[in-house]
Amino acid sequence: MRFFWTFFWGFLLIHMASYVVNSMTGGHYDFMAATILSVVAIVVIFIIAEVIPNEPVAKHDHH
Repeated sequence: MRFFWTFFWGFLLIHMASYVVNSMTGGHYDFMAATILSVVAIVVIFIIAEVIPNEPVAKHDHH
């Protein structure tokens, strides 16, 4: 379920950001470019989430 929600919100937020940036710069909104960008960004997010360790860090005693 976490993959679905990550994809859902990532897709929507990347499309919103693409629309806003293109509107501010005078460009045109390209649905396919925003879709490709959102899929690439979501894959990168999934890779980063898998690489980051999930174990707690051991406490170090400083003398």
